[in-house]
Amino acid sequence: MVGIVIVSHSKQLAEGVRELAAQMVQGQVPLAVAGGVDDAENPLGTDVMQVYQAIETVYSDAGVVVLMDMGSALMSAEMALEFLSPLQRDKIYLCEAPLVEGAIAAVVSAAAGCSIEQVLAEARGALIAKASQLGINISTSSISSVNQFQISQQPEQRFEEPLKKSTPKHHTKEIRMAVSNRMGLHARPAAQFVATSLRFQAQIKVKNLTKNTEYVRADSINQVAMLGVRHGHELAISATGVDADAALAALQALIENNFGEGDTPVRPEVHITPDETFISTAAPTLRGIPASPGVAIAPSLRYAAALIVRHQLPTVHSQQYYIENPEQEWQYLQNALRDAALEIEALLSQASTQIGDAEAAIFDAHLLFLNDPVILEALQHYIYVRHINAASAWQAVVEELTNQYRTHYDSYLRSRAADVMDVGQRVLRLLLGTAAAHLNLTTPSILIATDLTPSDTAQLDTSKVLGICTTAGSATSHTAIIARSLGIPAVVGVPEGILRVADGTVVALNGGTGNVWVEPSVDIITAIEAQREAWHNSEQKAFRSAHKNAITTDGRRIIVYANIGGVADAQVAMSMGAEGVGLLRTEFLYLDRTTPPSEEEQLKVYQGITQVLESRPLTIRTFDIGGDKPVPYLNLPSENNPFLGWRGIRFCLDRTELFKTQLRAILRASAEGNIKIMFPMIATVGELKAAKATLEEVQNELRQREIRFNDKIKVGIMVEVPSAVAIADQLAPEVDFFSIGTNDLSQYIMACDRTNPQVAGLADALHPAVLRMVQQAVKAGHKAGIAVSLCGELGSDPIATPILIGLGLDDVSLNPQAIPRCKKAITQLSFIEAETIVSEALKQDSAAKVRELLRTFKYS
Repeated sequence: MVGIVIVSHSKQLAEGVRELAAQMVQGQVPLAVAGGVDDAENPLGTDVMQVYQAIETVYSDAGVVVLMDMGSALMSAEMALEFLSPLQRDKIYLCEAPLVEGAIAAVVSAAAGCSIEQVLAEARGALIAKASQLGINISTSSISSVNQFQISQQPEQRFEEPLKKSTPKHHTKEIRMAVSNRMGLHARPAAQFVATSLRFQAQIKVKNLTKNTEYVRADSINQVAMLGVRHGHELAISATGVDADAALAALQALIENNFGEGDTPVRPEVHITPDETFISTAAPTLRGIPASPGVAIAPSLRYAAALIVRHQLPTVHSQQYYIENPEQEWQYLQNALRDAALEIEALLSQASTQIGDAEAAIFDAHLLFLNDPVILEALQHYIYVRHINAASAWQAVVEELTNQYRTHYDSYLRSRAADVMDVGQRVLRLLLGTAAAHLNLTTPSILIATDLTPSDTAQLDTSKVLGICTTAGSATSHTAIIARSLGIPAVVGVPEGILRVADGTVVALNGGTGNVWVEPSVDIITAIEAQREAWHNSEQKAFRSAHKNAITTDGRRIIVYANIGGVADAQVAMSMGAEGVGLLRTEFLYLDRTTPPSEEEQLKVYQGITQVLESRPLTIRTFDIGGDKPVPYLNLPSENNPFLGWRGIRFCLDRTELFKTQLRAILRASAEGNIKIMFPMIATVGELKAAKATLEEVQNELRQREIRFNDKIKVGIMVEVPSAVAIADQLAPEVDFFSIGTNDLSQYIMACDRTNPQVAGLADALHPAVLRMVQQAVKAGHKAGIAVSLCGELGSDPIATPILIGLGLDDVSLNPQAIPRCKKAITQLSFIEAETIVSEALKQDSAAKVRELLRTFKYS
């Protein structure tokens, strides 16, 4: 017989409905209730475990109908289903019928021996008799649609899965795949796995067969990460729904493609093996875990992040720990999550410039954390059911998740607790209105801290932070990974005595051995300096070939420039063998401040970079604000799709004073440096002519003031929107060069937002559609007699080097760390070979097949 469960915020109401229903059928129907919460001060609410126990009490193979009064009762019922086995879950039906009338109709129907479908139909039609008596014409379908609309408007339902319907079930499909990339599902591939899952309607679950785990939700970044999937582990992935086949096919392709990591080495997750050359005979003061190689010696500076802890959270928004308006509190949380996403997106953009997209993808996982449905469901329970304020709810959920990571059997996952704390503190700070702390160093120092978050580390000034020394952390933490990418020597896991070292004390460390010296003697300083010199010589030897010209085996030279975001990046670029700067992203001048940068401030930065480059070329892209680079003080309007909105040259042409200020600074810097100007986001000839007219106005102003500048400065454009490719033959005569921005071009061609993890995987620059557009732009530029460069992330992908050469590009501009590898690859193949590869690549029908083609290529 079908069982009935009644869920209500009020225990008395639930008991009353049960009593009324039981009298109608003399107790013949299995009937259970879950009402109220065990809280003397505030007994109204619903409890997940009560619902689960009620379902267990009346469960049978005939099925169970669950009726709920409102709002969070539905949420508790849905969460209770997660505690049931898949077999049981398929027989539980959440019904949207009105509680009292629906319960009466359901028990009467169940007592008559009706099927589950008939019981549901009777419950949903329970209002028809009452409506008829009142002279109201109403149908079962209209009742259902009205109730569904009301339910969908509940704030707590925004992130919930839809109500389970009594429609025929879709069969569950399953595939089994072995994970082949070297690091398994670390942050970046885990984020890609979740993002791919989110693209489909199907309910997708995954389990680690090798570790014999339970199935977890594929749309939860934390549940997927905690599977502990490593190289060689086998996964079982199941999907249920209308697009289950497509979902499984997409996930299969992602895994077969090694999550886009190809065969390139991934940073090892074991401790760095020290080079014996660098081991000093002088005993260290302290010893820790080597996390990032290199030697440093400088005055120390202690850094203590202002962590927000539980006892600071009794009162929020002038409300006590328990709140009366959960809808308002939920909105506070939504605002904080939105603002946190904006901050992380800005950090992701900055990190991509400094350390490359692959390492910056750490912050893609941070973004997914903010939308993890399991996290959101737990927050909904705290706020709507337990009536706890948003900050305390958030802190409780973060602490619980952090502890799960910290106690995980996998050492790699234990180090991910720092990422949870990083995101957790960011949102908590926004909820409490606490200002963000910034580390402002004035002199080169060794940074000493208990720990650094990935966000802290990504924003370090490498010219000021010469080394990092922490008491917590591991060599596999994201903080360590970022430090290695930035080239900052680091030792972690140092005894806590280091925290008592006074600021200004000379400290030395060897990031390759884990040795730390406090107030080293003259002899030790001499030895350490020798180590540093040896390290420097070793680095120079490793990159010596990178300072040679990149020439193919048949004599074609490809100039390799760097993409940078500041003076420090320029220094790194030169050490990596860059032949100049092909893209200076000037947005960094406008971010993390309250007013726009002045002309003098910009001039100083541009001159600083030209001094580092000496006579090498510097291409300065005028600022591209908007899209993934929000700037609050500019009061940009909210847009449904900022990537298709007021950004790039469109913004510059409307805010001409800001535009002219930057152009004046660039032109003044050109008097002494080899500088070129590049306009972003050009979509029409009219925009280009307007930008050039503004440039000419500024040039005339400087002439009138007798201020020197290069009046023959070269002007180019970013080719990054499809329209620019389509009219490249009209744009080319107006400029001196093209620079193809494959990051934006890919997302516009493929119609996907590359900052949206659900679709970002589509924005692959190796897709034949993108490659054909690049080829078209190259041909149009060369026909007009201008140089064509590429400055997108595609250039930093080592597997793509044959494509870059074969497309006929004159030069490429990469993230500095990718330059040595790219130059080496160029010298190992011929232009004829590269053209052949491109010809084959353009015939493929997907990015995955292009990558497979490139993996089969053997360098000569």
